[in-house]
Amino acid sequence: MADFNQTKAYAAQEDVYFDDGREIELLHFVYNHPNLEEIRGSPKGVLDAIDEFGRDRKYLMNIGESKGKIVTDLIAEVKPRVIVELGGYVAYSAILFGEALRREGGQRYISLERNPEFAAIMTSLIELAGLEDVVKVVVGESEKSLRRLHAQNLLTKVDLLFLDHYKPAYLPDLKLCEELQLIRPGSVLAADNVIKPGNPPYLEYVRSSVDEKVARMKQTSTKSEGGDFPEKDESDSVDGGIQGNPNLVYESQLIRSFEPTGIPDGIEITRCRS
Repeated sequence: MADFNQTKAYAAQEDVYFDDGREIELLHFVYNHPNLEEIRGSPKGVLDAIDEFGRDRKYLMNIGESKGKIVTDLIAEVKPRVIVELGGYVAYSAILFGEALRREGGQRYISLERNPEFAAIMTSLIELAGLEDVVKVVVGESEKSLRRLHAQNLLTKVDLLFLDHYKPAYLPDLKLCEELQLIRPGSVLAADNVIKPGNPPYLEYVRSSVDEKVARMKQTSTKSEGGDFPEKDESDSVDGGIQGNPNLVYESQLIRSFEPTGIPDGIEITRCRS
């Protein structure tokens, strides 16, 4: 793991670090930037402006340059046609990965964002970067959006799934994608923040064998049928009854990196083998 370049570090993460007006402040910062005309149509220019705000003004919960390179390298390797992102925030990853997808000849980057204000900011910055032909922002809860897109035949297979939203939703949303047969052999998952703040239920699942997943499903089914189990496992409570497809074979690897502040974190890269 390469050392972190402290000259690029974001401002420290505060106790309240999002949805306090800073996202709108970012939008004004970018559109009032002295280099705005050079930024127009330039994904790198927009990303540089977002990073400038994150360094000099206020922390932003973006993937950042260090972890971002892990995923852009993955896109260059896998050459996906369709990428689905869970959690778009202010479009940093959508712009970074959308440009990488376009460069590799991919078709569509679909970013699911629950907060309509964040989605509006995303749309504005994506258009500024000139990526509106590649990146589509879908507003709504991830589970409902995934079900709707699948039912409308707008999403039939996910080549690369990037998870960066509400951490307890990682596992149920992955299982939903399995049930909808969006995740198939050849699909790749990239999960952010698996060290900071961490996501033990998700990591346990993608690192488990088929036998372990099947046994876990049977154990959960037995509990739900009314057995005497006074203590419910925390991982059961976030699954929402979605069982997924435990027969999919995953190969998973943690790649250590850094938050944009320089704090250690990592991306879990999981490949569906069969």
